[in-house]
Amino acid sequence: MSKPTVVKLFVGSAVAFVAGVLLALGAVWFAYANGAFVLSGPDVTGIQPTAFAWSTVALLVVAMLVIIGGLVGGLVSWIGALLNTAQVDDKTWFIVLLVLGLISFGIVAMIAYVIGGPDGTQSRESRMAAITAATSTVVMNPPN
Repeated sequence: MSKPTVVKLFVGSAVAFVAGVLLALGAVWFAYANGAFVLSGPDVTGIQPTAFAWSTVALLVVAMLVIIGGLVGGLVSWIGALLNTAQVDDKTWFIVLLVLGLISFGIVAMIAYVIGGPDGTQSRESRMAAITAATSTVVMNPPN
């Protein structure tokens, strides 16, 4: 997976996660403002059995699915970044991404990778272009 693909997936996942959180907060606020919750003092003890209340519950379910989709997309982009950096000769980025991801600081590692991480597929392509150019030069001009 190339770095531009990883970056697009990571940014899209972050946007989906934030949108899901905002949608969930908006649905809860809207339900509270319109009396969809049954309150006992400061505690919520139930939901009014109205069509409005159940539609806000459905909106919350949609928000949770969007949040989960964003989290899964973030995980896939992290794995793509690991696979990409594994192809680079210097394994520093790979180790940093792996360790920070395993100790739950993957978001920090991914932001750093998006800003300044290497592209393992690009370096391989440039190496192959150099090998192809050198080979064609040798074939065209054989040594005497």
